[in-house]
Amino acid sequence: MLGKVVYEPIGVIHTPFKTRENMPIQPSGGKDIEGVVVLRPELAEALTDVDGFSHVYLIYHLHRSKGHSLKVVPFLDTEKRGLFATRAPRRPNPIGISVVRVKRIEENKVYFQDVDMLDGTPLLDIKPCVREFDSRQKTRIGWLEGKSGKARRKKSDGRFRD
Repeated sequence: MLGKVVYEPIGVIHTPFKTRENMPIQPSGGKDIEGVVVLRPELAEALTDVDGFSHVYLIYHLHRSKGHSLKVVPFLDTEKRGLFATRAPRRPNPIGISVVRVKRIEENKVYFQDVDMLDGTPLLDIKPCVREFDSRQKTRIGWLEGKSGKARRKKSDGRFRD
């Protein structure tokens, strides 16, 4: 067994969503909704060249998520699924990931669109999204087949409340 792993947030994500109710469940549902990442000032130089990428991954701590179940009823389904076959927020390690559109960078701030996270979310990392690295032509999407397109309209309904 590995020892304890500890991460220090590199910044905070600010969004219009103060509560989980009625917020988008995926970035496609938050299309055009704007947010801003505020990095710790001493990390601002690390944003050099990020403005050359249209999209980045934001990796963050789901700070309002408590506990987890090994089987959950995900937002886009009505039956229980294995937790690791879902993107449910209540996880053993509450880590979230979203691909967002970079709008502009100013000093230690990244302005972005396609928000699906709560205001005040601690940011762990930023990575560029690169089509040739990240896209897979042939993927299976399991139980989400025929359902994934509904994520654009589906909002959080409180099923993963504390």
